[in-house]
Amino acid sequence: MGNIKCVIAAGGLGTRLKDYRNSPTKMLLEVNGTPMINRQISQLQDWGLEDFIIITNPEFETLTKEVTNKEFTNLNLKYSVQENPEGISHAFLQAEEHLSEDDITVFILGDNFFEYNPLSPIKLNKSSFNSGCYIFTYEVEDPREFGVAELDNDGKVISIEEKPENPKSNNAIVGVYVFDGTVINKIKTLKPSARGEYEITDLCDLYIKENNCMNIPLKGWWIDAGTPERIEELESNLL
Repeated sequence: MGNIKCVIAAGGLGTRLKDYRNSPTKMLLEVNGTPMINRQISQLQDWGLEDFIIITNPEFETLTKEVTNKEFTNLNLKYSVQENPEGISHAFLQAEEHLSEDDITVFILGDNFFEYNPLSPIKLNKSSFNSGCYIFTYEVEDPREFGVAELDNDGKVISIEEKPENPKSNNAIVGVYVFDGTVINKIKTLKPSARGEYEITDLCDLYIKENNCMNIPLKGWWIDAGTPERIEELESNLL
């Protein structure tokens, strides 16, 4: 895939996994014997991606580099550090030095895993995708703990709400996105939310205002592996 970059948000410490399996940080926690970050890269490699920017944190930057470089000697791995946890869009911004306006960027949260490749319906090349963004959604019974997408009859995104008390749909937004080359400049225009973070939903909202945010519904399972229970569910699905 030419001009396709993949940014992995892998800086979260995983407070809900504190002391679970004695792992120092979530992305190095072993899932069926493989560190989560390596399992994530393998998943993305299976999707055809080979050019990666891994966003880590200062405390575990060196260890993350050692674990990934040892396993993936054939891939182009670059690294950026998010010095302070100021939100998902802020983590994304740390990849700026490795991205250009000619790139299409796949952005993924490092603890999100999928049964099937969600990117397969998209032609990721400049002739087919030259502007806009894609989100991916999964129908859940209670979407109040997620970002929720409201869609029109053609599947285009009308609005996004973060953890709404009264959701407009059951379409939970999962942790993978595709963005055009304007994404870094858009992030720079964001302001912190009420909780003091630069939100990924606010970034997507800029594309919605341009009438240029598309949705793809997921097929198969999706697991956000942020709790011990979800780790065990992921391991079961990977067997």
